[in-house]
Amino acid sequence: MDNKTKNRPQRLPDGARPTLKTIAFMTGLGITTVSRALKDAPDIGAETKERVRLVAKQIGYQPNRAGVRLRTGKTNVISLVLTLEEEIMGITSPMVVGITEILAGTPYHLVVTPYSAVKDALAPIRYILDTGAADGVIISRTEPHDPRVALLTERGLPFVTHGRTEMGIVHPYHDFDNERFAYEAVRKLVARGRRKLVLLEPPPHLTFYSHMRAGFERGLRDFQADAVGFHQTNIDHSLVEIRDAFEPLMRSADAPDGIVSGSGSGAIALIAGLEMAKKKLGEDCDMVSKSPSDFLRWLRPEVMTMYEDIRVAGRELAKAVIGHIDGQPPETLQSLSQPEFQPPITRGLRA
Repeated sequence: MDNKTKNRPQRLPDGARPTLKTIAFMTGLGITTVSRALKDAPDIGAETKERVRLVAKQIGYQPNRAGVRLRTGKTNVISLVLTLEEEIMGITSPMVVGITEILAGTPYHLVVTPYSAVKDALAPIRYILDTGAADGVIISRTEPHDPRVALLTERGLPFVTHGRTEMGIVHPYHDFDNERFAYEAVRKLVARGRRKLVLLEPPPHLTFYSHMRAGFERGLRDFQADAVGFHQTNIDHSLVEIRDAFEPLMRSADAPDGIVSGSGSGAIALIAGLEMAKKKLGEDCDMVSKSPSDFLRWLRPEVMTMYEDIRVAGRELAKAVIGHIDGQPPETLQSLSQPEFQPPITRGLRA
C-alpha cells in the first residue's frame, strides 16, 4: 500500500458494516492474518499490524460483540454503575475520562449505567448479572455492609468499588483517605485560631461517613477544638437546602468559626448561607473543603482546599477491575489516595 493509499480515508457503501473480510480485501491479506494482527499476535510483523490497524481505524471497524461473546464467552464491556447524586457532585466526567484512558489500550469498552439512589441499588447489578452484560463492574458510594458487594461476590463477577466496605469480604477497591482529610482540615483551622468547628458530612449510610467523622473527631481531640452540631443536611442535599439550613446556624449564638466541607459544591452553599447571615469568609469564619477541581480555589481563594483527583481514581478503578478479570488476587488490587493541600491562588495585578 503506497503512502497515498495509506493516508486516504477508505469508504464503504452507505449502511455497510466494516468486517474482517473488508479489511482483508483492502489490505490484500487473509482474514486470519487480519484477525491475528488486530489481536497483536506475536507472530505477525509490526508493519503488517500497523497497516491493518490503520485501515481498521479509517473504515470505523469495531469487533462484533455478539460474535466475540459467542467465540470467547466475553463481552469486552466494563460497566460503570453511577448514581445521579454523583453527577450532581460533578465526579462523573473526570472518572469516565480516567477509566477510558486505561481501557484505550485494551479490548474493553466502557458502558455507564446510571440509577437513582432512592430506588433499588441492586437493580442495575441484577440486570448485569442476569443478562451477562459485562465482564466487570465498577460501583461506588459503598456502604459498610453493601448488598451489591455481597451479590457480586456470590455470583463471581469481577468488580471493584470506589470506596471501602466493612463486611469481611476482601475485594478490589480504590478510595480517598477521608479520615486524613478531615483530620488535617481540623489541624489547619485550629492553626488559624478557630475553635468552634462544623462539618458538612456525607450521608450516614455510606462508609466514608464514618471515615470522615472519625478524622474530624480525632482532630477535635488532638487539637482541643469543639464541634458545632450540623446534622440537618449532608453533601447529598441540594445546594438550596444546605444554604437554608446553614444560614440560621451562622446567625445563632453557637455560630462556628471554622468549617470543614466534605464536598466542593457543598462549600459554595455553605458560603452562601454564611454571607446571607452577614458574616465574612476569612474574617468571621475560615473553611477547609475537599475539592475535585480548581474551580473552588478560583472562585473563592479564601477557602483552603484539599484535592481529590477523581481522574486518577478512574484510572485506578479501571486497572483494578481488569486485574480482577485477569485473576489477580483482590488484596493486590486495593489502593488509597491521599488528600493534597492546594496552596492559595494569588491574583496578579494588571499593569
